[in-house]
Amino acid sequence: MTAAAKTDLQQRQVGAPPSDARQLVSFTFYTVDLAWRRLSRAERTKQGGDLLETINRFSKRLMVLTYSLVGMKADTDFLVWVAGPTLEELQQMASAIRQSAMGGYLSVSHSYLSMTKRSTYVDKLDPDHQDTRRFIRPFHSKYLFVYPFVKTTEWYQLPFDQRQAMMDEHIVLGNKYKSVRIHTTYSFGLDDPEFVLAFETDEPKDFLDLVMEMRESKTRPYTLRDTPIFTCVAKPVADLLTDLGC
Repeated sequence: MTAAAKTDLQQRQVGAPPSDARQLVSFTFYTVDLAWRRLSRAERTKQGGDLLETINRFSKRLMVLTYSLVGMKADTDFLVWVAGPTLEELQQMASAIRQSAMGGYLSVSHSYLSMTKRSTYVDKLDPDHQDTRRFIRPFHSKYLFVYPFVKTTEWYQLPFDQRQAMMDEHIVLGNKYKSVRIHTTYSFGLDDPEFVLAFETDEPKDFLDLVMEMRESKTRPYTLRDTPIFTCVAKPVADLLTDLGC
């Protein structure tokens, strides 16, 4: 038995995930139909309660976090961020939301599917951070910034050592802003972007300054597309429903 196989066996025996385990991650942005807002408050409250129960039911077995985008983005009202072990479980939750009493008044304005994995690049400032990237461990910050992006073809044709050198600069810049925590997920072959980044922070100004400084980094010419960007305010479902008009 190989060393890796022994490690996986030991982890399974103590209930820990195997060393190659990953998570599927979905970012689903919902828009509430204007017709829903014209329903009576009693009906909106009833339907909101059903949505609350649906999301809470799945929160018992999946990582589920909710965010309000009311006043933040013109074409979307809230985000449901989900991580779990299989595509089927993510799909079951999305289906349950569609089938909820409020589901007929919800449309998906944006959605992204991705997966966690170990980074290709070495983080020389925090080498032990590599393995934690296989799982979403939320910091429960006040704000989340969701940032899908695609690299140019030229980036992948560069020798690895050149890419690593530019990523070293990127990592140093990121570490200047300790209040901003990043979750990197990968969409290659799963969805249209190549990466979906989720930044958590309690200080929006720090995220703005970080992104502004990153624009001047050597990796910037190799970014093909990095829009849309979503500013999300963390709220439990009950508070989210209050924002929507329950």
